[in-house]
Amino acid sequence: MGKAKTAITPTRVEDYPEWYQQVIKAADMAENSPVRGCMVIKPWGYTLWENIQRVLDGMFKDTGHVNAYFPLFIPKSFLEREAKHVDGFAKECAVVTHSRLVDDGQGGLKPDGELEEPLIVRPTSETIIGASYAKWVQSYRDLPIMINQWANVVRWEMRTRLFLRTAEFLWQEGHTAHATSEEAMIETRQMLDVYADFAENWMAMPVIKGEKTEGERFPGADHTYSIEAMMQDRKALQAGTSHFLGQNFAKGCGIQFLSEEGKQEFAWTTSWGVSTRLVGGLIMTHSDDDGLVLPPKLAPKQVIILPVLHKAEDPNAILEYCDGIKKELEGQLFAGRAIQVEIDKRDLRGGDKRWEWVKKGAPIILEVGPRDMANGSVFAFRRDTGEKAGVNRDEFCATAVNRLNEIQDNLLARAKAHREENTREINSKEEFIEFFTPENKDKPEIHGGFAMAHWGGSAEDEDALAKEYKVTIRCVPLADGEPGVCPFTGNPSPKRVVFAKSY
Repeated sequence: MGKAKTAITPTRVEDYPEWYQQVIKAADMAENSPVRGCMVIKPWGYTLWENIQRVLDGMFKDTGHVNAYFPLFIPKSFLEREAKHVDGFAKECAVVTHSRLVDDGQGGLKPDGELEEPLIVRPTSETIIGASYAKWVQSYRDLPIMINQWANVVRWEMRTRLFLRTAEFLWQEGHTAHATSEEAMIETRQMLDVYADFAENWMAMPVIKGEKTEGERFPGADHTYSIEAMMQDRKALQAGTSHFLGQNFAKGCGIQFLSEEGKQEFAWTTSWGVSTRLVGGLIMTHSDDDGLVLPPKLAPKQVIILPVLHKAEDPNAILEYCDGIKKELEGQLFAGRAIQVEIDKRDLRGGDKRWEWVKKGAPIILEVGPRDMANGSVFAFRRDTGEKAGVNRDEFCATAVNRLNEIQDNLLARAKAHREENTREINSKEEFIEFFTPENKDKPEIHGGFAMAHWGGSAEDEDALAKEYKVTIRCVPLADGEPGVCPFTGNPSPKRVVFAKSY
């Protein structure tokens, strides 16, 4: 029996990194730009990001945050105000040193007008936003400040991959200032919960909430919390972070206020963010060897209608029939807005059109030909399971919301099952090495997963482990755990942590 033909070559098992790139290409989501390490996000991919943005923006506003915008450029001296911060980002900074271009006398251009102080293209905005907060805050009555911005950032990455790691990417960054450490910590944990809620209930991507170790902490933060998801190649993806910054940035930026007791105090600040990396996470959580698979709640289009016109005596009648279905579906609410429907009227072969929408991950594809119209039915294809069936037209329209919910729920259940199957409690170093060692070291197969092991080592021990086995502690789960003994150091450990290879 021959190997089943797939739309994406190579398959996940054959070459997962290349499969990922080919899914993006086949779904027409993004492409590499002429600027090394940057990407062009095409309409299908950008609409997906817009949907992520729309939902998260609503969740932020529901928790009391407002949007603002701050400069792209940050004076170099601002980054120097927090020592750990500048150390953490120094190697990734793009630096602007001149203000203009002039004729070089040889038909080209050269930089001119050297700046008095170099400007950094923002890798993150704590310091520039802190400068504004320092002007805005005088009294405890001015707190809290709870602001988010949607923006682009630049981190000069050398090894890039579309959506997952690019030199320029899109994100949101929340920055808040509070009168007490307790209030700031509540904010930090609340936003982690918002991210986890979004990942599971909108992306259908299960996550583990936890705290980062000292070695993985955001530069300049007192505590960093993250949500960690398992991709289909069993690697971890850090899908969102929330940082308790203590008073570190407030001291560096001069964010001070007069307390109720009449004392001059420094504010307590937080920052938190997710990026277009979420699109990469969504692709790797759900997609298959025929292309993209999208959770209906975020899909740019939830139902695609393909009129089959080539054998029709009256093509206009079929188009009217399809238009009636579209209007009926669009009159229903799913995930807080009208069902998104598109009738694909392009003059292409039916099979080519259907495969294009399969590769783009449309949750439901309907084919409607003369026989379907005569029978008052539609031929429905469900992307997550591949099920195909003729369905009465009225029945389909009446159950469309239920069908979309079923797909959403199935994708989450499937991702949870995958994570459960590939999570193992590890109690010895030998077991750990075996779990993370591929059979084929030259071209590693999909292996490993989440290793739940006790940890009682130092930051230096953690760094040595990462260098030797390419495995890191993804987080210390917030959930309760039983104490034990670290298999690497023999030291006592309060609970198991999550070890994994990661993106």
